Amino acid sequence: MTLKKTSSLKGSLIVLNEDQQSFTTSQIELLIAINECGSITRAAKRVGISYKTAWDRIDALNNMSENPLIIRATGGAKGGGTKLTEFGQDIIQGFTELQDEHAAFVKRLGTRLHSMDDLAKFIRSTTLHTSARNQFRGPIIKITRGAVNTEIELSISDSATIVAHITNNSAKNMHFKKGSHAVALIKSSWIILSKDSELATSARNKLTGSISKIIKGGVNSEVSIDLGDGKTLCSVITNASVKELNLRKGDQACALFKASSVILMAD
Repeated sequence: MTLKKTSSLKGSLIVLNEDQQSFTTSQIELLIAINECGSITRAAKRVGISYKTAWDRIDALNNMSENPLIIRATGGAKGGGTKLTEFGQDIIQGFTELQDEHAAFVKRLGTRLHSMDDLAKFIRSTTLHTSARNQFRGPIIKITRGAVNTEIELSISDSATIVAHITNNSAKNMHFKKGSHAVALIKSSWIILSKDSELATSARNKLTGSISKIIKGGVNSEVSIDLGDGKTLCSVITNASVKELNLRKGDQACALFKASSVILMAD
């Protein structure tokens, strides 16, 4: 006799504030570990992820939040560390208070929901996957419509903006308007690096900052640039280019990429 498999309801808590910034349980667990350990290395070990994955999540959190959650503390007897901002502390406190109520709600809902398989299929079909390493969220501050394409300028911090070129039809279909929020996606391999901030180039986007880390691979290196205001941009270039440009942690660098290389998502 074959027993019919039954489905069970499990839920992950995702909190959206009035600006649609989201925080999930796994992200909060990392924030809590950082708060208690004061070290990315120890926090990553506690939550069971690699050091690189921890930094990737931290950079993603800061990039998608209008207020920085984590700051790097330098100097001191132990050489510095990492700590949460006041905003990060508030997020942890509020999220923790919601977890018990959320668990109770999911348990009650599970006793009432019968079409679990249909629900699971729907969720899988609508899940978005992207390989873009860089994701930035912010308000649209300027829209310029041309004969074929529309130029959209997105503010990602008080000092940095990103310009994207999309077709007029795409701009219309996605209902972009000044003041609405959008997410800009830029693949790390599309970003050119230079140490000359005055370099003449046709690239519409030029973001400057200091190199926060360089991770060398077999052929390519991953270079992260601290843009300030908690935002980080990642570029993947060849190891030969890193050597030729003499890129080192702490150096000032300029990230260049075309407006046509920016993918926009409606928020």
